[in-house]
Amino acid sequence: MPPVATILLLAASNVFMAFAWYAHLRNLATYPWYVAALASWGIAFFEYLLMVPANRIGYGALTLSQLKILQEAITLAVFVPFAVLYMNQPVKLDYLWASLCIMGAVYFIFRS
Repeated sequence: MPPVATILLLAASNVFMAFAWYAHLRNLATYPWYVAALASWGIAFFEYLLMVPANRIGYGALTLSQLKILQEAITLAVFVPFAVLYMNQPVKLDYLWASLCIMGAVYFIFRS
């Protein structure tokens, strides 16, 4: 059960992370950078409320390296739809190649 809870919490955390890191480029482009930073910090607070428990739940059932690679895979899985659907970025073949590289990392870190 800890790996499932970890994955779900990390996925939710990454949604907040994507908005904290990048949504200001669309929504606050005309504001000074410090306004964007304050807004991003406010969003990141909720990211951390999910990410910290996710790592605490997962650590022990997963190694630290497994947690990190899992986080990166989830980040990419969340970022691509965010970039395409929210930020209106074009779908690129590079997303596929990046995903394959990350999945390779997941394979190597989780193999016995």
